[in-house]
Amino acid sequence: MADIPPTFPPAPPNPEHRYADDPHRIMVVDDSAIIRGLLTRILESDPAIRVISSVSEGQMALNALKSHVIDVIVLDIEMPGMDGMTALPKLIESAPQVKVIMTSTLTRKNAEISLRALEMGAADYISKPSSRELTGTGDFQREIITKVKALAMVARTCGSRRRLGSTFIKQRTITPPVQVNQPKPALSIRSQTYRIPSLIAIGSSTGGPQALFEVLRHFQGLPQPIIITQHMPPTFTAILADHIQKQCGIPCAEGRHGEPLVAGRIYIAPGDTHMTLSGTMEAPIIRLNKEPPENYCRPSVDPMMRSAAKIFGNNMLSIILTGMGQDGMLGCKQVVESGGMVIAQDEASSVVWGMPGAVAQAGLCSAILPLTEIGPFVSKKIARRPA
Repeated sequence: MADIPPTFPPAPPNPEHRYADDPHRIMVVDDSAIIRGLLTRILESDPAIRVISSVSEGQMALNALKSHVIDVIVLDIEMPGMDGMTALPKLIESAPQVKVIMTSTLTRKNAEISLRALEMGAADYISKPSSRELTGTGDFQREIITKVKALAMVARTCGSRRRLGSTFIKQRTITPPVQVNQPKPALSIRSQTYRIPSLIAIGSSTGGPQALFEVLRHFQGLPQPIIITQHMPPTFTAILADHIQKQCGIPCAEGRHGEPLVAGRIYIAPGDTHMTLSGTMEAPIIRLNKEPPENYCRPSVDPMMRSAAKIFGNNMLSIILTGMGQDGMLGCKQVVESGGMVIAQDEASSVVWGMPGAVAQAGLCSAILPLTEIGPFVSKKIARRPA
């Protein structure tokens, strides 16, 4: 299917454009004309989104970037001609401000490829749903619209430059729907005496896999068990655990129902399953359940944090990394009320400052740190690992 002509002229590089006048500008790249049409219909059901270009393979996407300003590209992995993995680095090089969401069917092979795409610079991924889910309404529609809108706002505020034809122009800056030049409220940091935790609990979502690799590589040799909820579908979480073990040198696997926590190991909440704890601080046990999603998520960070706080009280550390939404905020509130400590990733180093921003703005954090400083801070200052 040929490139669809733009539904309105390319956006001018005007810093005074406003969100209401300039919808998020999306490109859909998939070899199936049917899928492209369905995705376009789903995305444009939200008035804040316009699909500017719809193409069938990577080279066509690169050509489209020469004439269209794009915020987010929804990129299929498997396509004839130039496939998604070949196109990904070329698209990022051509338009550094663009955020790319990879799509694929949910297989182990495609999950492996999707994680590799994140390492190469993709911002997020989404599993292709069944034909029934594509033609109806439900979780897939909510998920892709939410991700596209959140990442489009990040792309619009990054201030990168991109090429249109042979001329560089400044990417237009779209201000959020707040008063221009309005100062951000100061973030309050809790004054807290650091104590060695008996448990480390981590929550993450968009941008989380790469953030986890960066943080956890500093945790090798720490005595605490580590529990993680990363928003991911089934199959992906098992592969993420394998990648963490290989890259960080720490035993890591999906949590299993009834499994006791062991010091120095990492446990990942399985996709589509909440992971909580029961038992005592001396003998904590993993519990898995299929209770309803929280914050539209399963697994969700909140139930993991709540259950851990009840058992470990002031002997736990919570870390909230990059991710959209506010999953983890209420759970961390209970952690703080129980005497535990919360650390959040800072805005500048987050792919999306939703989850860490929520705990930071709620005044729950004892520290708000750049991604590269979280691991060293925990391993040396809190866990008191020798330098």
